[in-house]
Amino acid sequence: MTGIFYFSSTGNSLYIAQYIRNKIGGDIRYIPNAKDKISFYDKVIIVSPIYSFGLPVHTYDFLTSLPSDIKVYLILNYGGMTGGADRFAYELAMEHGVGLHAVFTLKMPENFTLTFTPPRFYSNISIKTAPKKLERIIEAINQDKPAIPKPKKMKKETYFKNRNNWHLIAADFSVSDKCVSCAKCVSLCPAGNIELDGGIHFKDKCIACLGCYHRCPQKAIVYKKRKNKYRYVNPMISEYDIGEDM
Repeated sequence: MTGIFYFSSTGNSLYIAQYIRNKIGGDIRYIPNAKDKISFYDKVIIVSPIYSFGLPVHTYDFLTSLPSDIKVYLILNYGGMTGGADRFAYELAMEHGVGLHAVFTLKMPENFTLTFTPPRFYSNISIKTAPKKLERIIEAINQDKPAIPKPKKMKKETYFKNRNNWHLIAADFSVSDKCVSCAKCVSLCPAGNIELDGGIHFKDKCIACLGCYHRCPQKAIVYKKRKNKYRYVNPMISEYDIGEDM
């Protein structure tokens, strides 16, 4: 049986996971809640964004924990550049004895938008072209074709340096007077980094997924007190499905 495990803060990875499930079947599982569900599957498809030329913390930990007897396929989506993240993930899996059979990359809309707003034209193009590219990935999975990234220059040092500093991003978040204390940010944070105690407070475990920033209903969470109003959620999914099993 196939398990499709995804990590997603704004819906890009969930969109990919749903597209694949609709074509080949299987269960969709949210990685932060999936530790006790791996044994049900003999084939695992992981769908994850690329963070700083590497993997989000939850994807990194999940990938390296998989047993060697499960066939694993990894689909990495990105908004800017891969920076060798596909090869990085492959080598990481080999170091931990994971049966990573194939790694694919897919360009999707950029969602790391704390300091800039990407042109909507590029986001629309990425969404429009994704199905055709996904069909090729699904065909390769159905035909059990291995896809091993070629050796390439990687940005490991940049990844680990940035990862060690991700928690600092939360120190630059604040909440405007638009906040209505709905606590949505508290419930959706995969790191448990936000609490509601007489107001919204950010702790020091941020993993830089930006889910709270993009999905606050009031756009009340701001970064460095900037007035950037752009927020992104993949338009092809229901936001309320992000973080759910299906």
